[in-house]
Formats: sequence, structure tokens, C-alpha cells
Amino acid sequence: MTSWIRRAAAGLLISLAAAGSAFAAYPDKPVRLVVPFPPGGATDLLAREIGNALSVRLGQPVVIDNRPGAGGNIAAIAVARAPADGYTLLFGTFGSLAVNKSLYDKPGYDPLKDFAPVASVAYLPNVLVVHPSVPARTVPELLALARKEPGKLTYGSFGNGSSSHLAGELFTHMAGVNITHIPYKGSAASMTDLIGGRLTMMFDSVSTALPYIRDGRVRALAVTTQKPSEQLPGVPTLATAGVPGYELTAWFGVVAPAGTPKAVVDRLNGEIVASLKQPELANKLASQGTVPFPATPAQFGSYIRAQYEKWDALIKSANIRVDQ
Repeated sequence: MTSWIRRAAAGLLISLAAAGSAFAAYPDKPVRLVVPFPPGGATDLLAREIGNALSVRLGQPVVIDNRPGAGGNIAAIAVARAPADGYTLLFGTFGSLAVNKSLYDKPGYDPLKDFAPVASVAYLPNVLVVHPSVPARTVPELLALARKEPGKLTYGSFGNGSSSHLAGELFTHMAGVNITHIPYKGSAASMTDLIGGRLTMMFDSVSTALPYIRDGRVRALAVTTQKPSEQLPGVPTLATAGVPGYELTAWFGVVAPAGTPKAVVDRLNGEIVASLKQPELANKLASQGTVPFPATPAQFGSYIRAQYEKWDALIKSANIRVDQ
């Protein structure tokens, strides 16, 4: 072996050893968890619980960085452009990771190419609720009303392209009915009009709708998940109540910039999964109406792609667009 080859080989070994040492020391400074919504909302509260648990396990502060705007695109762009070193992470949502690429003409990032999946975290069951004056106590009865007078029934949403909007579009598409969509700026406004009788129905999170269901101001017909909700005993799933195959969950997970070292991704995944198995965190999530949803990076990556393909087909079929 010539001397220059020996020197090159030695240099490579030193570089690899240094890189391995750096990864082994991860993290040696605070980690930033970027959240695509303002403080105080369901996504922010969940991210803070995960951040607190992760901080304990990593031995470094996990700093929450709220970057709201454009349905989550602003936060996603910031993380996609960050160094791929594991110190900037995105608390991704159903919207930012599976929907926005299809909704926006120029979202500014590609969730399938620009991120390394780290770990899914939890999902939030939704429920189909109607105003008490609606003469339908089951999903088949509601569908019969919709078919009798196409376009007369209405459903409210949190805005065009929101999970509640897509839940309604999937419902009408799979059931083959015509129900008029009325978008609002947020859950509170749409729920207010539903309670006031100005809407027929809406899809909302179980945790948000539960107080109104309990006091009789709205009636729950079905949940949108594959399994019934423990918070709504006796309420069937849409798939078993009249729309076979229906499923929608508002889910959350952590991703890192593409190219983040596998050793870092695996470390983060292991700590997040371990955190989700702790009774204290599981109880806190349950109190917020969320269900733990741990998975490996590969499993989470496959899930993101499957979700993107599902919603991309629906969004294109229904011609749903959101102006940037």
C-alpha cells in the first residue's frame, strides 16, 4: 500500500471515528421542537407533553417553537431547511405531513422527500355530531335524509382543507350523498352555529365535542376511527354504522430534516416510544382525548405515504384547493 493511500485510509478512519463520537454524544445541547400551531391548542398541548417527556429522557431541554401559519406550511418549511443534525424537529400533523402537498399549489416543501420520519405519537378520534332537531338517530337515517333532499343538509368545518372538511368530503364521497359544506374559521365558530341550529352536522374531535354531547346540545351518531372511542361508549364507528371502510384520524408525529443520521433518528424514536409507554404520559394523553400511536421510523414513513396517497386521491377528486 502506498503512503498516500495509507494516509487517506487513516484520515477516513479518523473522520468516521469523529462522526461516530459526535452521534454517540447526541444530544449535547437543547433540541428544538417546532409546532405548526399557536400555543394553547390541542396540537401545542400534545407537543409540550411529548417535549417534556423527551427532555427527561434525552437529558437536554426540548424547546417548543410555535410557528403557526399557512395550515402548518410555515413550520414545515422551517424544519425542512434546517440542518440535518437532530436538533431541529417538526411536530408534524395529519395536515402538514399528508394533506398540504395536495391542497396547496406551492406548499414550499415535500413531506415525502424533505423529512426523515422519526416516530408517530398519537391520534385524535373525531365524531360525527348533529343538531338535536335533526330527525336522524343513526347514520342510515341521516343518509336517507340526505338522499331525500340533496344539498339541503349542511356540515360545518374548521375551514377549507381542514381535517373536519376532509372528514365531510370523505363521508359524502363514500356514501354517495350531496351535503353542503360550510367552512368556518376554527372549531369554536362552527360548533356555535351547530348548537344554534344553523348547521345540520359537523365532524369534530371527541374531546372538543364531548361536553356538548353530554349536555344534549348535539347528538353523536358515529366516530371516524376504526375502533370505538372509550369516551363515547355505545357510539358506533362510521365503518360499522353505514359507511363501510370509512376511517379518518387526526394524527401527530415527529419528523426530522431529510438526511438526519440514522443513529440520531433511532435514538429519538426509542425515547419517544419509551415515553409513550409510561403510565403518567399515557394518562395525560387520555385526558386530552388522544390515543398513543407508537411506531418505528420505517412504519411511520409507510403510514405517511399511505395517508398522502389516500387524501391526495380524494382532494383531486373533490377539487379541493386552498389559496396560499
